[in-house]
This record gives sequence, C-alpha cells and structure tokens, in this order.
Amino acid sequence: MDVFTLFHGSEAIVSKPEIGLCRPYNDYGKGFYCTADQELGKEWACQKGRDGFVSCYELPLDGLVAIDLNGEGFTALHWLSVLFENRLVRLTTPVMERGGRWLQDHFSVDLDGADIVAGYRADDSYFGFARAFLSNSITLGQLTRALRLGNLGTQVMLKSPAAFDAVRFTGYVKADAATYFPRYSEWDARARAGFEQMIRSSEDQDDGLFLSSLMAMGKEELDGCLR
Repeated sequence: MDVFTLFHGSEAIVSKPEIGLCRPYNDYGKGFYCTADQELGKEWACQKGRDGFVSCYELPLDGLVAIDLNGEGFTALHWLSVLFENRLVRLTTPVMERGGRWLQDHFSVDLDGADIVAGYRADDSYFGFARAFLSNSITLGQLTRALRLGNLGTQVMLKSPAAFDAVRFTGYVKADAATYFPRYSEWDARARAGFEQMIRSSEDQDDGLFLSSLMAMGKEELDGCLR
C-alpha cells in the first residue's frame, strides 16, 4: 500500500487535522493544506517572519481518490478555473470578467468526489500571472511557464472525511524564521524577476494563444491546441 509523507507548516503544531477548522476560501476550497517537501513546509511555517513548526504526517492512499491538477489531462486553464471558484479574485475589467466566466464554463473541475487535491499554490506572484493572462497580456504558453517560476512547488489538500480519518500524525520539527523567512520571501522575488525576463526576452517562443484567441475557437480546435 502506498503511503504519502506530508508536512504542514504553521505557527502551531497540528497533531490532529480537522476539517471543521479549515478556512473556506483557499485555492481548492475547504481542506487541510500540506506539502510533500519538508523544507518548503518550513518556509510556509515562517511566512509571517516568526518561528514556526512543521507537523509531519503519513497518509495511506489505499481507497482514496486523488486529483492532481498538474497531472495528465489538466492544463493551467483547469487550475485557473478551480482558483476562480474558490478564491476571491478581483476581475477589474469586462475582458477579465468574460474570461473568468469562459474558463468556468469550459474548464471547471469537479472536485466533489476527491479525497485529495494537488496542484500549484496561488501566492501573490501567481495571482499576478493569472491576471496578466486574463487581461490578454500573456499567452497560455507564457502562463504555463510562469507557473513553474520561483520553484514554489505544489500543495496537497486533504478534502474528504475519509482523508482526515486516514492521515496519521508522526511528529513535528521546528522552523527557524531567521533561516526560512528569507527563503520564503526570495521565491516570490525569483518568480517575479523570471516573469519579467520571460516577457522581455526575444528568445521566448510565443505560442500566440491569448485568452481571446482561445475563446474564439470551437471545441475541436480548442481541444487540438491543448493536446
């Protein structure tokens, strides 16, 4: 049986994750958010500039349904659609509003049957990339590359009662803010700098797939572009 090792960084030790304590307006909805990378968990634990803790868990995967938004069959458009369904994203122009509705109409992902959801974490810089795509400032190819900038990594959300019942607390480690807060801050700066360089670079191969172009396509043409 496969067992997933997970880490949750915060200012407190969480020995018993409970679905009722989870905030509703996170990237993928209400759930308990972790990472498979302990070092990344330490950065998340110190994101407010204070020392924190990384709670450690084992999650047996037998019988659980997982959806990986970075996996086969999904694109950045699916990730954006899920984000718009769960986060409060400011769409400040009619173009962005139409694009947001189109994404939800065509790339909505049903997470109701999932026990676990994995994908990118939408921090500030990633919101900036998403807004640039919605305003037709960058293409789908550029957005996809932008989401890999900064080495943010992925997050794993426990969503269902079955996942909460299965997860086992195995201990914790301390996270020193003097070490990990600068690292947390640096990834955002790297992501933003990489994004600006990508936009300016003449070597960046533009795929021409702006959101407005995608919205004008029929289903078969759109499916062909995304394969």
